[in-house]
Amino acid sequence: MVYLRQTVTSGGRTHQERIPAEGTAMYRWLLCFRYLRTRYIALASIVSVMLGVATLIVVNSVMAGFAAEMHDRLHGLASDILIECHASGGMPDPDAHLAQIEAVLGDRIEGSSVSVHVPGMLGIDFNGQLITRHVNLVGIDPETYESVSQFGRFLLHPDNRSHVSFDLRDTGYAPDREQFPESGWEYRRQKVAYERLLDEERERINETLRRARGQAAARGVPDSSSRESATTGLTTVDGEAADAAVDAASQGPSMTIGFSPEMYGDGDTPGPQTFDPAEEQYPGIVLGIATCSSRLRDSDGEIRDHFYCRPGDDVRMMFPNASDNAKVLNQKFTVIDLYESGMSEYDSTFAFVRLDQLQEFRGMIDPATGTRSVTTVQLKLVPGADLNQARDALRERFPPDMYAFNIQTWRDMQGPLLAAVRLETTILNILLFLIIAVAGFGILATFFMIVVEKTRDIGTLKALGASGTGVMSIFLSYGVLLGVVGSGVGTIGGLLFVRHINSIAAVIERITGQEVFDPTVYYFNSIPTIIDPLTVVWVVTGSIAIATTASVLPALRAARMNPVQALRFE
Repeated sequence: MVYLRQTVTSGGRTHQERIPAEGTAMYRWLLCFRYLRTRYIALASIVSVMLGVATLIVVNSVMAGFAAEMHDRLHGLASDILIECHASGGMPDPDAHLAQIEAVLGDRIEGSSVSVHVPGMLGIDFNGQLITRHVNLVGIDPETYESVSQFGRFLLHPDNRSHVSFDLRDTGYAPDREQFPESGWEYRRQKVAYERLLDEERERINETLRRARGQAAARGVPDSSSRESATTGLTTVDGEAADAAVDAASQGPSMTIGFSPEMYGDGDTPGPQTFDPAEEQYPGIVLGIATCSSRLRDSDGEIRDHFYCRPGDDVRMMFPNASDNAKVLNQKFTVIDLYESGMSEYDSTFAFVRLDQLQEFRGMIDPATGTRSVTTVQLKLVPGADLNQARDALRERFPPDMYAFNIQTWRDMQGPLLAAVRLETTILNILLFLIIAVAGFGILATFFMIVVEKTRDIGTLKALGASGTGVMSIFLSYGVLLGVVGSGVGTIGGLLFVRHINSIAAVIERITGQEVFDPTVYYFNSIPTIIDPLTVVWVVTGSIAIATTASVLPALRAARMNPVQALRFE
């Protein structure tokens, strides 16, 4: 029997009594702490568990942050349920269809909106070059579209974020971005005035060239000499403007005021009307920021957006009409704002215009009844509503064998992307748990070595009365201590790393010279992180469980050891 000495005071006298250690279980913990303090191999096991726990917490926090950002941005631009019509003419009489949808879903609908989606080709005139982009042109109703999405929050002008307008603003675009170029009506008027000065200069040069060529032809002088003499001494806007005007003189003057095929008369007035770009705008369009710009790193290392057009510029959009005899429409629009969601799928492929204007351009209005057609119905459900159940109910009401409708939730639309993120997170967790499993095998080997090394000590304990359960609990407690200490230190280290991850990333970038988090790819200003307490709990619990499980086999071997054979062990 194993005894411990305890000091007892009774009747004013102090004496020592021996109490059974088996009853107090003190000797188990004393041996555990002794092994933990004196063996460096235990420190290696603790470090392994600590690194595994810290890595799991950091990775899960970063992945949770990216997933939350992605979900927020995806859901911000997509409604809960999307009903798409694949018919060439779209869905006629959307109000009647909305009434049927409300009859199916009832009070589960919080908001609804209709829109028109059509593929288009965007044309941007940039320094005399035509830049083209394939885009998805979307006609929206500004009054109802905000009720099903968070479209406004991604726009650059603060006033458009609170209330979307397709009229060009005076100024004040992107006040939180220092490098954003001047935009709006102020920029548009300055640009038109400058172009008119260039046009006047071109006209003067053309007139001078015509006179010089006539005089040269009469005298038999070469045309190149007449061109040089004609442009000598001209007063221009500036030197570069004169060069540009001379180079463009042969192409003829560009019209900045005059007739435009996009501006038609009101009522019965036929033909185009005079259009002044300094005072008027074409139908407004909102472009995704990646359709008209590129984000690059300059030679000084700074991230800059280089814009091909900005709010106040005019662009061309080519898209098909809605008739059976399809024709390509060529329509001019004025960029009134840009939106930046941070998701390249949206920023590089979407452009938004007014719904009523796009319906008129495509001929989606019945001339007899005035009924308008749409291609898409978007629904926002009340919080907590089951999206899948609502989707299935709508599919039952509008079966695919009778209606050319595609009814999806926003998760269905982004299913591959969301599934890829979940799969990546799962695989990373499995791989990182293998690190802790390696630490568990190290603990297993360490304990077997301790059992062999302490065979005679174990025999002595059992000869003095220690039970097999008591000896077994020594090693189990040792495993629990390794798991608790390792996971505790790892949790603290992981949480501190997550808290200062952006500062740590900056230090690593300065040391290695490599970009850890490239904002030109992710369009995030910092690494997003979210710490889930439940994730931290299961990581810590799993680590302690692995460390404890690794000590079971050595503990069983020690508990089954024969004390006589143990005392004879050499």
